[in-house]
Amino acid sequence: MDVLLQIRDELLDFAGTGVSVMEISHRSQPFMDFAHRTDAAVRRVLAVPTDYHVLLLQGGSYLQFSQIPMNLLHQANTADYIHTGLWSEQAANAAKKYGNVEIVASSYETGFDRIPEINESNINRDAAYLHYTENETAQGLQFSKPPVSPIPLVCDACSSLMSKPIDVSAHDLIYASAQKNMGIAGVTLLLYELIDSSDGFYINNVLPDYRSINNVPFHIAETDLDIYLLKSEKNGFHGLKGHQSTGGLRASIYNAVTLDAVQALGEFMREFKRTHG
Repeated sequence: MDVLLQIRDELLDFAGTGVSVMEISHRSQPFMDFAHRTDAAVRRVLAVPTDYHVLLLQGGSYLQFSQIPMNLLHQANTADYIHTGLWSEQAANAAKKYGNVEIVASSYETGFDRIPEINESNINRDAAYLHYTENETAQGLQFSKPPVSPIPLVCDACSSLMSKPIDVSAHDLIYASAQKNMGIAGVTLLLYELIDSSDGFYINNVLPDYRSINNVPFHIAETDLDIYLLKSEKNGFHGLKGHQSTGGLRASIYNAVTLDAVQALGEFMREFKRTHG
């Protein structure tokens, strides 16, 4: 709340300038000071090594899906991608417009219930880079550590950056859109335990070692789905409908979602199971 109040106040008067940060020159001293503070904060929070650059760019993940191959595919006209769900697939499809894309590992055959085994011998040493999506929001699938790569490693961390430590030095490039960052780590354990102990009333098919700390997808009987969504909204829980590519339900735990809010959702889920199970 303190952050939101500060944004509200500075929207009209940023750093005593009398206007918002969106209205001042990017060459002005107040903006340059702001940019330097932002750079320093990112470096401090992520422990970014001094030989890495921090770039603040326009556009979201879809723009980055194209900017990566446009900038990295030079003499090497091939890039390797790891396929773990919706967003890694979108990234690979975008890259195909600019060069050859090889899928070196995929968990498609198992329904994206795990991170696939990545055989280093399958990675093309002449490829420009190896790309992976750290957290798949639709499938609720997440890497526990970066893959080992003999070629430059590129990470899509759009939905997970700053929600847990990440080894920046293990990567050559990490990119993330801003709207989901600063997520709170650790609170998903409560929901997974509730789902796993529901005797099949709630179902999550992702194997425990690969579950996302940011997104918890789950399914219930189709006959109960609309009732669940209606009652959850009446109880103050919004946005629980699953991604259109997977259906079902999904609790996404980003930015301002507190532990109290997750615990309240857990209580609602227990009560719904009691009355509909």
